[in-house]
Amino acid sequence: MPIVELHNVRKVYDTKIAVENLSFKIEPGTMFGLLGPNGSGKTSSIRMMIGITVPDSGTVTLFGQPFDRKNLTRVGYLPEERGLYKKMNVIDQLVFLGQLHGLDAATAKKRSLIWCERMEITEAIPKKTEELSKGMQQKIQFIAALLHEPDLIIMDEPFSGLDPVNATLLQDTLVDLRKEGKAVLFSTHRMDQVEKLCDEIALIASGQLLLSGSMREVKSTYPRNRVQIAFDGSDAFLKHPAIEEGKNYNGLAEIKLAPSSDLAAAANAILAEALSMARISRFEVVEPTLEEIFIERVTAQTAARSGIQSRIGGNHAA
Repeated sequence: MPIVELHNVRKVYDTKIAVENLSFKIEPGTMFGLLGPNGSGKTSSIRMMIGITVPDSGTVTLFGQPFDRKNLTRVGYLPEERGLYKKMNVIDQLVFLGQLHGLDAATAKKRSLIWCERMEITEAIPKKTEELSKGMQQKIQFIAALLHEPDLIIMDEPFSGLDPVNATLLQDTLVDLRKEGKAVLFSTHRMDQVEKLCDEIALIASGQLLLSGSMREVKSTYPRNRVQIAFDGSDAFLKHPAIEEGKNYNGLAEIKLAPSSDLAAAANAILAEALSMARISRFEVVEPTLEEIFIERVTAQTAARSGIQSRIGGNHAA
């Protein structure tokens, strides 16, 4: 049974369509990435899942039932905006937020102390929020979303303000929660983190679903037409006619092959030319990254919408 399911959900604010006939579902024990450019409808979708707003049409199902606010006790939510009280110290704030989720003060304090140690912020416990860095505040909000041990964990830009060490700490924690059978939804612009962590993804733009499915399913629809070459020497091989696009990042060439019926032959031809003019330490044919897929699909949709608008404008002018 899906933990959460959106079916043909639509949301309009004034004259702006934020979400248009959006459908997807999240299963228990799944890390789900909700992706899209700014203004794509990600946050609007999340808000409908947790009852901050309601859809104009379509349905939201939570834990196998039509949306009911009582089920929110099983949901943990980390919003993109920070919502901590600046003058409260960390432990009092966490206990208060735990109580809002139905915990008694003693349980909330016990769990808060355990989580502070796990997230390596015990030195922040007596401090006020305004004394903490943005990354530290993000970790406090992360803990607050988990104190009541929710079954659905929704994270909107969870890695915002975190350095690589702390981002890794959060990633590892989310993986542990998934292993416990929790469903984790997170929305982020960091495609590398989505690619590393997520079992399933949904990409939306202008409120519409562009693609969805498991990471493997999504990637299997794209050809292995990328080549990476680590080299020392001339990069003149990047002018080879089999290359549609090639960039040199300080000795690492990232190449997109031109459309071809024989991509392997094209890759071998590029390798032969590269070997004739540079020392090669690594050569690899790879599938496109999620970031490349993201850019390609969003760019194509934007171009299609612009074409439609142009035709509408032309018809009006006529």
